[in-house]
Amino acid sequence: MISLIGYVKKSLFFRLLLIFGITLVLFLLIIWISLQTITEDDNTIQTIPNYFTRNVESVIEDIGAPPNLSNAMRLADELGWTINIRNPIMRWSSNAENRLNVDASQYLETLSNNAEMRTISNEDIIMVKRGGYDFYFYQRFINDNSFNYIVLYIGLTVAAVVLFINYFMVNRLLDPVRLLKRGAERIEKGDLNFRVKSNRQDELGELTESINHMADSLQSMLEAKRQLLMAISHELRTPITKAKLRLEFMPKSEEKMQLRNDIDEIDLLISDLLEAERLNNEHSSLVAEPVEFARFVKSIVKQFDAYEGGLDIDVPDDDKIFNLDKLRVRLLITNLLNNAMRHGQEGPIFVKVSFEKDRAILKVIDHGEGIPEEHLPQITEPFYRADSSRQRNTGGYGLGLYLCRLIAEAHGGALLIESNMGEGTRLTVHLPRYLPLSNPK
Repeated sequence: MISLIGYVKKSLFFRLLLIFGITLVLFLLIIWISLQTITEDDNTIQTIPNYFTRNVESVIEDIGAPPNLSNAMRLADELGWTINIRNPIMRWSSNAENRLNVDASQYLETLSNNAEMRTISNEDIIMVKRGGYDFYFYQRFINDNSFNYIVLYIGLTVAAVVLFINYFMVNRLLDPVRLLKRGAERIEKGDLNFRVKSNRQDELGELTESINHMADSLQSMLEAKRQLLMAISHELRTPITKAKLRLEFMPKSEEKMQLRNDIDEIDLLISDLLEAERLNNEHSSLVAEPVEFARFVKSIVKQFDAYEGGLDIDVPDDDKIFNLDKLRVRLLITNLLNNAMRHGQEGPIFVKVSFEKDRAILKVIDHGEGIPEEHLPQITEPFYRADSSRQRNTGGYGLGLYLCRLIAEAHGGALLIESNMGEGTRLTVHLPRYLPLSNPK
């Protein structure tokens, strides 16, 4: 018995089978009881009481012979029976329905000299002969449909209760499925710290443990990847610094200029990689300080005045102070402007700053070639580039917008990208006035 209970606790499928089996049995039982009750009410007629058979002679005397039909009707109502009176010229019944064909009844037994018990359709009838008349007595059939409806409604109510209990039990059994769904969505969005809590011992409990172990493994692998990437990036700084020193001792030439540009690009790539990994780290912190946001943006945009396509900026007259990490927000705005210049096809770039309650909204709009719609969901992923040829001069290394998204999210904001092919791209950054609580101020 104990082993069976343990098996039931550990097997979700057995419990579901048990629930549906019990439900089926209860439904069949409810239907059977309801039908039996209705059938018995419709068809069962009580046997003729003994006292009636003993006093049938006195009933005949009350009716009389020839019969007094008023007395016969009164006695029929008082007794709740049907009285039929027959002779060659008379056929009378107290009940218009006259449900039994008494002429087809068969002899069963003799009650007295003038009375006998007859039967038809398994129902007893009393027949008395008196004064040339045949008197037939049998129970009146009353079909009370209201009772049938009551039985039907009770059966339906009990069935509905059984269904509700069934739904509640199955819904409770499948609660971990909803938890697993929410957990999988959280993990899919990159929240590898989330774990699904469950104390179930069945198949769903085992699945929950498997998903939690999978999240642990993913977190360990990603953390190892981050540590490796940061270690490699740090190690690369030493040979790059040596290369820059040796470059200074080389005579001036075109080759030296090309080499310097290549080394600077590698140095910039390593810096971006290190910054991305720092922002990805759950323990990373932002160095916040009060900043007049519109003025800060304007000062950064001013550094790009040399852009030949033209750069316009629109800022509100009333500036607001925001708590921001200036270095990282500067990197965000610089990357947005560089991206717009690279893909703007030397067209004009429009920068707009606005405020909505406690949020700053920064928009950078270019009129370049645009980004294909199918690339928009992945365009802010690391090393993702819409240009499959992956040439350096057509889109960088794919870290710029990735860094912008990380910086915006680290501040509790978001980066939105809208683009139409041939019309240009609109980059929108939302930043809250204060840093989220997870980042120390």
